Amino acid sequence: MKIIVAGDGKVGFTLSEHLSREGHDITIIDNRKDVLQKTIEALDVITIKGNGASVSVLERAGAKEADLLIAATSTDELNMLCCLLAKKLGVKNTIARIRNPEYNEQLYMMKDDMGLSMVVNPEQTAAMEISHLIYFPSAINVGVFADRRVYLVEYKVQPDNPLAGETVSRIHQDFAEDVLICAVNRGQETFIPKGDFVIEADDHIYMAGEYESIRQYIMSLGHRDNKVRSAIIVGGGLIAQYLSRILTKYGVELKIIEKSKSKCEHLCESVPEALIIHGDGTEKELLDSEGIDKVDAFVALTDMDEENLIMSLYAAYKDVSKVITKINRLEYTDVIQKAGVDMVISPKYIAANHIVRYVRGMQKEKGSHIRTLYRIMGKSAEVVEFVATSSTKHLGKPLSELPFKKDLLITTIVRNKDVIIPKGNDSILEGDHVIVATTMKQLEDLNEIFRNKGQA
Repeated sequence: MKIIVAGDGKVGFTLSEHLSREGHDITIIDNRKDVLQKTIEALDVITIKGNGASVSVLERAGAKEADLLIAATSTDELNMLCCLLAKKLGVKNTIARIRNPEYNEQLYMMKDDMGLSMVVNPEQTAAMEISHLIYFPSAINVGVFADRRVYLVEYKVQPDNPLAGETVSRIHQDFAEDVLICAVNRGQETFIPKGDFVIEADDHIYMAGEYESIRQYIMSLGHRDNKVRSAIIVGGGLIAQYLSRILTKYGVELKIIEKSKSKCEHLCESVPEALIIHGDGTEKELLDSEGIDKVDAFVALTDMDEENLIMSLYAAYKDVSKVITKINRLEYTDVIQKAGVDMVISPKYIAANHIVRYVRGMQKEKGSHIRTLYRIMGKSAEVVEFVATSSTKHLGKPLSELPFKKDLLITTIVRNKDVIIPKGNDSILEGDHVIVATTMKQLEDLNEIFRNKGQA
């Protein structure tokens, strides 16, 4: 597909990287020559220096022939204008990055009136992901599928954990009938485990199931289900605003530390339930005076990865049970996790996941389309939710008889209100939500999980 990306910032570059890797023709528009030069050196894309809201620039970028335009500049209004003009020029689909909380209530009306195919708010989505982490005991990452009926939880196996040394089949038999271990990350490798796969200490396992089933399972492994009653957020940007509204709604006693006086004043107005502190969250004395050793959760959300890491390491040292860190440079994720900070989120990575899912769905409009895409961060595995249609192969046949490809696993089937952890005698029916874990690249359609005749 021919895709135009307007804006070569953190989100725009990450999107271009992901979409280019999937074989699409990418043209990037940005005003900054030095930024475009770095992108050319890193990616196989075309770049154009100019304003993405200029008709002449869009025409130079090939808007009339483009399948999709993604407006990912730092300005919401510019993104909307860019999409509107692109639509007028003949671009079939447009996606706008819109971040301002004040636009939230108008979002659906704006989406229809402006002909937007999709609206992406990385900060709001990141806030939702952080809230899932806060409320899930001992989870490192959490993915949500099938309208919150199914959760995917990343969990680290400590040396003294009863899972260490057990096979996956034994775990499912003795520990977790309603939870499925669907992927295992060990060092730099990710496995889709079979029954005889042995779990080892320090493995990161990915469990799929209903919220309560996974929560009870984790508690059965010896973890306390500590309800988060208090939290400190450092950094008062958009993610903090969205997150604080979620947390205060559920009665969490919240403190937000922010350097900027103007941001503090805005936070006082927008989140009156929280205590806003004007100060530098990297200062140990300030964190100590605000009771970092007494809170249940600590979230580092400044724009500086180094600051977030330092604060998070200190929070972990003070035995805060939930420490969550925003990181932009994902290439350091493994190093950061080895340093003791397991819970890492990246807004640009989240936005890329949502848009890649949409792009794959565009390519398979008549097939079993993608509903949700979760990429295991920095690893070569994905968990993808499809909706089975009349064109899906092997409907109604027992799973034990189906010719599945290697390196994939059906984790759950959601049928109406029922969540099914599939066994051999279960089957896929039209309308089912089928959630698949795989190390295959660019899975676009549910039919791609089946082998063709003569295929190994």
